[in-house]
Amino acid sequence: MIDSYFYLTAAIGVVLFGISKGGFAGPMAILAIPIMALSMSPVVAAAILLPVLLVMDVVALYIYWNKWDLKNIKIIIPPAIFGIAIGALTFKYSSDDSIRIIIGTIAILFILFSIIQKNDFFIKPTKAKGIFWSSVGGYTSFIIHSGGTPINFYLLPQKLNKTIYVGTFTLVFFIINSIKLVPYYFLNQLIISNLKISLILSPLAPISIYLGYYLHKKVDEETFYFFIYFFLAIGGIKLIYDGIF
Repeated sequence: MIDSYFYLTAAIGVVLFGISKGGFAGPMAILAIPIMALSMSPVVAAAILLPVLLVMDVVALYIYWNKWDLKNIKIIIPPAIFGIAIGALTFKYSSDDSIRIIIGTIAILFILFSIIQKNDFFIKPTKAKGIFWSSVGGYTSFIIHSGGTPINFYLLPQKLNKTIYVGTFTLVFFIINSIKLVPYYFLNQLIISNLKISLILSPLAPISIYLGYYLHKKVDEETFYFFIYFFLAIGGIKLIYDGIF
């Protein structure tokens, strides 16, 4: 039976995703699935979120139109599609907990490398790393909508202007989420019961996007990146904890 607790956790997850998409591109959204999973299966949570994410993507595209880095997008999208394909083919055999641990570990390692090895081999962005992390991002995005963390391993070290950074993420994940609709449909994830819940939650999408955009405009770049890493750390720890326990 779907109760108020179900909708509370679902609404919190949607709002976190919206704020992240609207102004902070990625790390904060990593908390959405774990929160929603408190009252439902992570698989169901992912299915419910996908249509809502597409509503958010359209609103975010309007806000950040033409404020993206096409060079990065051209590097990210092809391997991300490959990652989506792998996710679709292995969907029935994937463990939610193992994916949580992988994403959480990537998040924590990235922060550690950033702190102790600035400009080091592990951090310096290259096309090869862009291809690798985008493939991982496509896969994890398909499984639990957490593709932002792996892709950040390539994108964040570039220290892009904060608006270009969010705009690039916006277009990347609009494309990725649109492509994910096809395998989600054939895997029976877009069933009527899930779509009804998505419809109920969808009004939160534009509200949370504009809240994120408002915060984006009010926060300077140094503080902006502090919050990115802060939420990345929280998300990483949370995912590892959930995956183990």
